[in-house]
Amino acid sequence: MKRSEINKNIQYIIDKAKDFHILLPSFAFYTLDDWKNIKKEECELVDTMLGWGITDFGKGNYNKCGLGIFTFRNGSQLEPQKYPKPYCEKLLFVSDGQMLPYHFHFSKVEDIINRGGGILEITLYNADGKEDFADTDVTVTIDGKKSTVHAGASVQIKPGQSITLLPRQYHSWHGIPGTGDIAVFEVSRANDDNIDNRFYDKTPWVPAVDEDEPIKYLVFDDYKKYVNF
Repeated sequence: MKRSEINKNIQYIIDKAKDFHILLPSFAFYTLDDWKNIKKEECELVDTMLGWGITDFGKGNYNKCGLGIFTFRNGSQLEPQKYPKPYCEKLLFVSDGQMLPYHFHFSKVEDIINRGGGILEITLYNADGKEDFADTDVTVTIDGKKSTVHAGASVQIKPGQSITLLPRQYHSWHGIPGTGDIAVFEVSRANDDNIDNRFYDKTPWVPAVDEDEPIKYLVFDDYKKYVNF
């Protein structure tokens, strides 16, 4: 992705968050200089990947296939003694018509919550022993009610609704075109996107960045390059 796309899309989410009455913490607005000068007391921001993530999954068309993320809080799967929070909370901003590729999580249980805007349609498969799509029914929980659907079937999550997804349940989603942007929240076990994601088509989670303009907002993958304690 171009840095200009990353900057533009983060700014778009910041602006739209106001429409959804979502208040962001101060580190959502940190500049590059702020990140370069943070103190050791804020190492949790970096170590648990709090803040922004923008990806087009290597497809080159963010508006069609992509995701904007803001992580509010998180623990650590690798260092639970240092960061003992067993939970994670994210804003997953889905633009009108935007889709997310098929993937599952090895250990994470997550609630996907439509906090407002359009309608989120999620397509489901179980993973088989070879991490392929299994031809078996998929059981999920929608607003506390178990629901079983055939492999490859879709469910719609309307504003106010939520779905619980278990480990090794493949899911892909898209915002139904014409229904509007969606403020999706994720509440889950402590999350580590570097080790807990399995994308069906080997989609790269972190895109290569073309630095075509100065950085306005850092994303997760920038921390190792620009943040030093």
